[in-house]
Amino acid sequence: MNRYFQTQVTQDMRRRLAACTIAVDAVTDSIAGFYTLSAADILLTDLPAALVKRLPRYPNLPAARLGRLAVDRRFKGQKLGSALLADAVLRAAESEVAVFAMVVEAKDAQAEAFYLHHGFEAYGSMPGRLMAPLAGLLPSS
Repeated sequence: MNRYFQTQVTQDMRRRLAACTIAVDAVTDSIAGFYTLSAADILLTDLPAALVKRLPRYPNLPAARLGRLAVDRRFKGQKLGSALLADAVLRAAESEVAVFAMVVEAKDAQAEAFYLHHGFEAYGSMPGRLMAPLAGLLPSS
């Protein structure tokens, strides 16, 4: 993630491929973590049948892609990853562009466990591809 943040994220933002949000350590003014969001879609045929029953029959549904989420090692175990995920969900939900779900491709088993813990579920045929309807990720009012 360091290499992506140091060499690629600015280009992705300039080309409007992703928006990046950072968390800054208030004490040291250094980057504590970050995530990227971009537009995506989900094939209706990739979703679980129980979910599809309640949705319109569009071939694709709008989604927000959480492309990268990383936390500096100094903040491991302090729930910063969960806070960044919650912030990403809120930003996607508050966007003027309609978004039904958030999607992510977990890079490894540890990342997949993190997202599963937060309510994501596997979809489609690719390993590590996870999604969650935004309604299920938002705090109850």
